Amino acid sequence: MSRKLKTMDAETLMTTPMEPLKFIVSGLLPEGLHVLAGSPKIGKSWLALWICLQVAKGEKVWGFETLRSKVLYLCLEDSFVRIQSRLFEITDEAPSTLHFAIMSDAIGHGLENQIESFIKEHPGTGLIVIDTLQKVRKTVSANVNPYAADYDDINALKQISDRHHLAILLVHHLRKTGDADPLNMISGTSGIAGGVDTNFVLQKDKRTENTATLICTGRDIEGRKLFLEFNRNKFLWELLEPIEIEQQIIPDEIFLLCDFIKSVGGFAGTATELTAVLNLELRPAVLKKRIIKHMEHLNKNGIRYSENRTFERREFTLRYDGNDDMTAESSPQNLPSLPSALSQGCNPATVARCPPLCGEINGGLA
Repeated sequence: MSRKLKTMDAETLMTTPMEPLKFIVSGLLPEGLHVLAGSPKIGKSWLALWICLQVAKGEKVWGFETLRSKVLYLCLEDSFVRIQSRLFEITDEAPSTLHFAIMSDAIGHGLENQIESFIKEHPGTGLIVIDTLQKVRKTVSANVNPYAADYDDINALKQISDRHHLAILLVHHLRKTGDADPLNMISGTSGIAGGVDTNFVLQKDKRTENTATLICTGRDIEGRKLFLEFNRNKFLWELLEPIEIEQQIIPDEIFLLCDFIKSVGGFAGTATELTAVLNLELRPAVLKKRIIKHMEHLNKNGIRYSENRTFERREFTLRYDGNDDMTAESSPQNLPSLPSALSQGCNPATVARCPPLCGEINGGLA
């Protein structure tokens, strides 16, 4: 007997807080499975090694912030001597949180267990690089569908990245024949490019040139082209043009809500009651949706959300825990003032007061 489908209706989905997607390299490399493809000897391994180093140190990858994490780099075409030599070229100090291996089992023949064991032994692992994908694949029988084989291998690794909320980057090759669509140049069937979350294609116009374009396409990132140049003195890929990083626009009512919750300490009630307390000309359902959408901003301001639904009411709680990540430099300026309607009292909902902040902002609430 087949299992019943687990479903969620659209209304519930839009009003249910979800764990935000974790980015190992902000705006560029989220949790999930990714491919870095390029022609042989183009400099993929130099780039992969530098990214590993930056993540392990918690330092920027070009203009992108990194989440400092433990890193595993499977250098399956190299030796420890060569890896050491490359580290000497690109850094003076390497952290103990960056680990290397030069041998591993193949997918479906022990690799998954080896990765799982490493993650268990090294909690906080955020990035795993496999260089190259072909080195962890077994030869496929002529009777096996190539697309199915590619997709199965990709799916086996994607399950690990999704289960542990980390990024796995597969270094791979391009076909020799060109194509107008860079994704079609990734070696193998479309099961590889289609099965991963992000594709990075490193291309040179001419092999003898030092410049290249990194084409970035994925489900969870903004599509972009990064123009790079390989510095042969530092052995690093350097950015040639500044990066325009799109900033999420936070609505005024979310800033207002942060101000309010910080001033009184907490709120417990319905979206309708909160809309009335804040005196907003906004439908309660829209306010609730924006709270859920901008939960990361609320969390950075030390505001925690929880559901406490009853049979009759859909209540939620917003509480300020005092762990505010915002600094004086990063805090928003010229925020809207709290509405005068607050001075009339907060009868529709329960508001927990939290001195001494209340006295500073909420003089009219008493």
